[in-house]
Amino acid sequence: MHFDHYGGEAARLAADLVNLTAPPHPEHLEPLLAAHGVVHRTLTAAQAETIWTWSRRLAACFGRQDLEERCQTVNTLLAEASSSPRISLHDGRPHLHYSSTGADAATHIRAVTAAGLAYVVCSADADRLGRCARRDCDLAFVDTSRNGRRTYCSVRCANNDAVARHRERHQAAARPPAAHR
Repeated sequence: MHFDHYGGEAARLAADLVNLTAPPHPEHLEPLLAAHGVVHRTLTAAQAETIWTWSRRLAACFGRQDLEERCQTVNTLLAEASSSPRISLHDGRPHLHYSSTGADAATHIRAVTAAGLAYVVCSADADRLGRCARRDCDLAFVDTSRNGRRTYCSVRCANNDAVARHRERHQAAARPPAAHR
């Protein structure tokens, strides 16, 4: 499934922020933000801390949950981001911006990730905001597969899980049956 830049890409940014394992330094966030097309990505330490706190809030949107609960969670994030969508023509084509002109990077990231999650819930399927099914992983991801049935964050996790299941089956089959007394 193809998502536009301001919808799916912002939701993928949200997933990558959720997958951060420790509070990031501003210079460590910049390459991640650049990879997702964030233009204004120079951050102060306080803004990086704001994004870290925000990423912990975004985490509640990923994984299996009731549709009503997911919508409420995303609505809460939209309200907290105090997003004011507006149409911009800065590149000659009309498109939406989700934060006001001159907003700092942290404010922009909060607004765009909340809007991106809302876009996926409303335009695709709320279940496309997933968590990896591999026992030792649990990374957040946005399912962009054609049928929307992805359960792993990556092909690597899917393969590792398949190999682990295969080994478990073969180990169980190789064990001698319990003796009856």
